Amino acid sequence: MGNSTSRLYSALAKTLSSSAVSQHQDCLEQPDSARLDPIDPKDLLEECQIVLQKRPPRFQRDFVDLKKNAAANHRPIRVMQWNILAQALGEGKDNFVQCPMEALKWEERKCLILEEILAYKPDILCLQEVDHYFDTFEPLLSRLGYQCTFFPKPWSPCLDVEQNNGPDGCALFFLKDRFELINSANIRLTAMKLKTNQVAIAQTLKCNETGRLFCIAVTHLKARTGWERFRSAQGCDLLQNLKSITQGAKIPLIICGDFNAEPTEEVYREFSNSSLNLNSAYKLLSPDGQSEPPYTTWKIRPSGECRHTLDYIWYSQHALNVNSALGLLTEEQIGPNRLPSFNYPSDHLSLVCDFSFNQDPDRLL
Repeated sequence: MGNSTSRLYSALAKTLSSSAVSQHQDCLEQPDSARLDPIDPKDLLEECQIVLQKRPPRFQRDFVDLKKNAAANHRPIRVMQWNILAQALGEGKDNFVQCPMEALKWEERKCLILEEILAYKPDILCLQEVDHYFDTFEPLLSRLGYQCTFFPKPWSPCLDVEQNNGPDGCALFFLKDRFELINSANIRLTAMKLKTNQVAIAQTLKCNETGRLFCIAVTHLKARTGWERFRSAQGCDLLQNLKSITQGAKIPLIICGDFNAEPTEEVYREFSNSSLNLNSAYKLLSPDGQSEPPYTTWKIRPSGECRHTLDYIWYSQHALNVNSALGLLTEEQIGPNRLPSFNYPSDHLSLVCDFSFNQDPDRLL
């Protein structure tokens, strides 16, 4: 690799981090990265691997082929969902008692996150708990060809942490050479008619290859036990917004999110039974196609060990097919100290699916 690429990446991280605090006061304003040269993803991956050379190698995960029908007549659309763990929360509030603080250092942890994204090469990337948007993800991913959108929480808990990097929020990225943005909506979720601290982004995209429209949404619902009714109300509000955006399911829909809800919760049932005709993609990995994975997050806090299924990729099952899904890490891979760790940068696992449009575009609900 040439020295110019190395200097480019290192200088970028240093110069932008110094201005991140001032920028987060107006998080909806997009930085101008158009003047910066594109980055070769192979060069960026090599940069990350140099930083990570003292860490254990990245876990091996394989895609599971789920195709039931004939091959699609277009390239699959790869969607990645991931709660990446806000840096301020990881270091300041979340109390991962079995995770050494050394494993949470941002200069290395960000490279683990980027390495995962670069390894799976999503066409669309949906992230939660992003508190390094302006100094890391927007400048780097925009130079990889992504269009970037960020919507912070109004009262992010990150702001309570000393030396924070600004509020965390949801971020949505899509490859500009594959899709055209038709419409974008930033949604502040309501519950019982009150505005809440949780948000969503919903974008209507046109697939350049097929000309088909679809909607992609990312969200992060309220956490904690005891807030089940609140999450249910937030879910209802999001569904109402998406019904309007998709014209009552006429436009195919993909929803990525950390719902902070197990499949037994009411909000899960609302999405399962919605008139939008949604299905959860990761159910298809189970033998009967009806059961969610046993976990998407696994951590140890002072209160004990927490293993839950909270993260989902929902999709319009009448209009979209799931061609494949990325298998989850095994308990052996995760290890006895659980997540995050020197091997893996977040307490949540990334979910990745390949979608294709149903061959019969008129086959609706």
